[in-house]
Amino acid sequence: MTRVLTVSALVYCHFIVQTSSPTALKLTEVCSSMAHTGTHSQPVRSCLLLVVVSVCVQQVHGVWPLPQQLHQSADRGCLSPQRFSFTYGRDSAAQTGCSVLDAAFKRYFSIIFPDFTKGSENRLQYVWSEPQPFVVSVSVKTGGCDGYPDEDSDESYNLSVSEGQAVLRSVTVWGALRGLESFSQLVYQDDYGSDAMAYSKFNVFHWHIVDDPSFPYQSRTFPDLSNKGAFHPFTHIYTQSDVMRVIEHARMRGIRVVPEFDSPGHTQSWGKGQPGLLTPCYKGGVPSGSFGPVDPTIDTTYKFMESLLKEVKFVFPDSYVHLGGDEVSFACWQSNPNVRKFMEKMGFGKDFTKLESFYMESIMNMTAALNRTSIVWQDVFDYHERIPQDTVLEIWKGEKYQAELSRMTQAGHRVLLSAPWYINHISYGQDWRNSYAVQPQNFSGTEEQKKLVIGGEVAMWGEYVDATNLTPRLWPRACAAAERLWSNEEKTLNADLAFPRLEEFRCELLRRGIQAEPLFVGHCKHEYDGL
Repeated sequence: MTRVLTVSALVYCHFIVQTSSPTALKLTEVCSSMAHTGTHSQPVRSCLLLVVVSVCVQQVHGVWPLPQQLHQSADRGCLSPQRFSFTYGRDSAAQTGCSVLDAAFKRYFSIIFPDFTKGSENRLQYVWSEPQPFVVSVSVKTGGCDGYPDEDSDESYNLSVSEGQAVLRSVTVWGALRGLESFSQLVYQDDYGSDAMAYSKFNVFHWHIVDDPSFPYQSRTFPDLSNKGAFHPFTHIYTQSDVMRVIEHARMRGIRVVPEFDSPGHTQSWGKGQPGLLTPCYKGGVPSGSFGPVDPTIDTTYKFMESLLKEVKFVFPDSYVHLGGDEVSFACWQSNPNVRKFMEKMGFGKDFTKLESFYMESIMNMTAALNRTSIVWQDVFDYHERIPQDTVLEIWKGEKYQAELSRMTQAGHRVLLSAPWYINHISYGQDWRNSYAVQPQNFSGTEEQKKLVIGGEVAMWGEYVDATNLTPRLWPRACAAAERLWSNEEKTLNADLAFPRLEEFRCELLRRGIQAEPLFVGHCKHEYDGL
């Protein structure tokens, strides 16, 4: 799938527009469902008209991530918010009433013209001549305005910008959203801060929604899970309405929401609201009063998990669900006499990896029966479990992920790479450079194997992160992975060349209200606005 962006000649008066040639700024992007291997447009000039007499033209680094193909010039032309509009092309399968694009037009108008409100004084009054009308025409081959993005969504688009108009063509509304984002990045932007994933063109939100310390998801089927397992049963939960709002907010920006209900480990909070689910630990032949992982030896465990997964299918529309399977401590299982008897009965001996395999295989089969595709952490593969062939494996451990990529793809499994992008780990200096240097397909294997690496994931875990520091810790550090997964590797391996572009994109994020941390000493030009 290719994305082509052709941009020509835009100037803002007071607002800045980054532009390209009258013939074309060409953007080619190729994407898969969970990650992207492709490109975005990158115009090279911007212009800010300062008060009455001064025009400042300077180098601008353009859209992030970098496009694979680009034709551009320094031409520029004025835009006026009163004479700017989005419209549907005559041949578009989507027309007025398309929920995704109607909302996107309003959203991106505010992004492109952040200071403009109808009825306000025309901020372009100092321009030498009245700006001409400018229309962005969007044409989509297929409808699907009320659906959700999925792993097969075609997110390709062609965007051509010339004097007085921009023409955006795509196969789906999701591709149109990517094109609108690229168009908006030709402009200096807005003042609200909730959509940085969409700005960087991440298209999947992996929501690790519960864990050992808390079960905040408010289950309809098992309300005691959050009533007794959340930090607080009213103030620190995700209600069903909260979850629906997240899913819809993501849908309108072309982002999938994949939930993770991690088991049999990471489940201490589950046991508070579901008695009998966790394994009682023993000490000296008697219960110690503590509990370990989910008890995989009793039927009630599987009945509970089946009911919970049925609810998950009902609540989360995506066809994927993450089942976890990582970091299971075997000490409690080993201490429990009932578990040991079950191990003997099943012929597992003293190999507790076989017990975890037994559990995970059962859960994966349940998920398949519900017509959902499982994602599991690499531990499940490492324990030689009988994994359904369509299961996606996610690599999170250490520096030897290339060998793991080779083994997993040789076994015919699709793989997500997360290990090099655990950005909750921080270090002094520009640690984004390490993420930028990752080559997800640089491992020993055939071309067919490398096609099985379907994407990558930036991980931000919450031991030392909450709402007070989440945004600056994520951005712009996560952007390095975004370009690695979208853009041509050969053109984006040099971090020194990427730095000024990422620095400029960080300033764009700030203009949009995203409190992205600095890459190094410096400043953003818009910081002087209003002085």
